[in-house]
Amino acid sequence: MAYNFQVTFDAAHPHVLADWWADALGWQVEPSDEDFIRSMIAQGFASDDDTTTHHGVLVWKEGAAIRHPDAAAGPGGRLLFQLVPEGKTVKNRVHLDVRVGADDVEAELQRLTNAGATFLHRGQQGPHSWVTITDPEGNELCLT
Repeated sequence: MAYNFQVTFDAAHPHVLADWWADALGWQVEPSDEDFIRSMIAQGFASDDDTTTHHGVLVWKEGAAIRHPDAAAGPGGRLLFQLVPEGKTVKNRVHLDVRVGADDVEAELQRLTNAGATFLHRGQQGPHSWVTITDPEGNELCLT
């Protein structure tokens, strides 16, 4: 049996990071269901402390997710950003390779660094090359 999965990033500011990645990938932030959140609070399954407001919308404080805009067409394609109390202290052991196409790497590097990414280094193996950057919270990704 084959399984679907999501990739989860620890985050200090999950909603802000979800916005950044949605913009970086051309994906969509999953909408908040404010009525559902309020009903969970009213029924005692959650409290106001479990929520926050992001861009004027009531959201769960603990996390935010993004999806590929055509997620209905197939499996996968979900990233979750989850609140954690500690900051990132070491290099990621897993990262995403974002395939933007060789002709677009430089433009995407400029766009993402303007949006808060940090350039780390360039790499090459044979004819294949990439640029390694970090998102605003220090998570590595490669542009290929």
